[in-house]
Amino acid sequence: MKKFDTKVQLLKYKVLREVARLAWNDTLLESAIDIPKTIVSGKQPTMRCCVYKERAILSERVKIAMGGDKSNPNVIEVIDIACDECPVGGYNVTESCRGCLAHRCDDVCRRAAISFDSDHVAHIDKSKCVDCGACARVCPFSAIVNNKRPCENACKVKAIYMNADNAAAIDNAKCISCGACVYQCPFGAITDKSFILNVIDAIKKSRNNSLFKVYAVVAPSISSQFSYAKLGQVIGGIKRLGFFTTVEAALGADMVAYKEAGELVKKGLLASSCCPSFVDYVKKQFPKLLGNVSENLSPMAEIARCITEKTPDCKIIFIGPCTAKKMEFQDPSVRPYIDGVITFEELQALFDSKDIDITQLPDDVLDNASYYGRIFARSGGLSDAIRQGLKERADNGEDGEAGGFELRPVVCDGIEACRTALLQLAKNVLPGNFIEGMACGGGCIGGAGCLTHGEKNKSDVDRYGKEAYEKTISSAISVISL
Repeated sequence: MKKFDTKVQLLKYKVLREVARLAWNDTLLESAIDIPKTIVSGKQPTMRCCVYKERAILSERVKIAMGGDKSNPNVIEVIDIACDECPVGGYNVTESCRGCLAHRCDDVCRRAAISFDSDHVAHIDKSKCVDCGACARVCPFSAIVNNKRPCENACKVKAIYMNADNAAAIDNAKCISCGACVYQCPFGAITDKSFILNVIDAIKKSRNNSLFKVYAVVAPSISSQFSYAKLGQVIGGIKRLGFFTTVEAALGADMVAYKEAGELVKKGLLASSCCPSFVDYVKKQFPKLLGNVSENLSPMAEIARCITEKTPDCKIIFIGPCTAKKMEFQDPSVRPYIDGVITFEELQALFDSKDIDITQLPDDVLDNASYYGRIFARSGGLSDAIRQGLKERADNGEDGEAGGFELRPVVCDGIEACRTALLQLAKNVLPGNFIEGMACGGGCIGGAGCLTHGEKNKSDVDRYGKEAYEKTISSAISVISL
């Protein structure tokens, strides 16, 4: 069965798999240079002009798989040599232009960027055009189109721009590391740094000296991934890699939902802190609203802190769909609890680097979490959990005001919806009192590090949530035993 959505993901996986295979065998330093030839052997045709260019690009992919440019704090990087196939973006006149007499495009252009040839066909002077789109909007033939590059279209925070060589570049001051550009780039020229070597190193050290145990904190969106195997087999595969045990990040979500419900009652208005891209977006674009963001850690960090407090001598690796988590775990407030982050793409590479066929493994189980913690993975799940948290706080006699509190959530599905809600909040016209901010479309199930994306993922998460042994948030939290 197909494991990935795209061939770009497949190529990325092959590099990660080979890097991991060599790292397990302690031969990476001397053999990494041979990985491009392993993947592109002989003189077979590639998507590039020749195998030699493809190997040069693969060499850069290997570097990123080994941690990337240490001088660049962002986990999202551009491989310049791979970014040369997309046309220069912006508005262009197509063959649909009929050379009409109205010349409405010229009338609305305030930069005098429109000119006409002897046949009255329009042309756009790129040195004058500012890509406002006014000409395209008034053209009666829809002959003017915007050929924005896929990465620019994907980046809703406008962090992508073209450098002097017309290659994509990233403005770190705007980038929120959501990875939308990573998933949408059709040539894989934009990718996320990998910490896969840190994970392998931790596992190997734990096996050799037994001084610490390595825990895997697994995101609930895993229920929508690895569709070719059972979830229990995936969990068994994680333990076969050398992890001591697996813990649900959904249990951290239960803890966060309960705390955020109380914080919401106290403050009257709150924005969630669960999505690191959303929180980073508020910091960079709406800093004055940062006080409205929940003081709680994310579910990943919350459960990791709990594990660390109970088992100080441990290493904790988060496994999920999110490239922004690779930035979050390096934040000073989270770094004491998380030792590494890998995506589902990287987990697949780890399985195959050890020749682990998870379809042949017996079913294992994840630790318990509630239905509400597990549905954090899809849009609207967090708001549902907050509503349940309010109810349980009142039922438990822990917060008398929670019982009469009316939750009016603003569910933001994607960063554009987040921007709208934050603008409304800034103008005091927000039609609600709780912002569920999710940068990826569909929620975490739309993360760039997913193996597959699609509507089916939502139903998989809901079904997984209904399988939860614990039926309430309170019961899930009360049985924490790590």
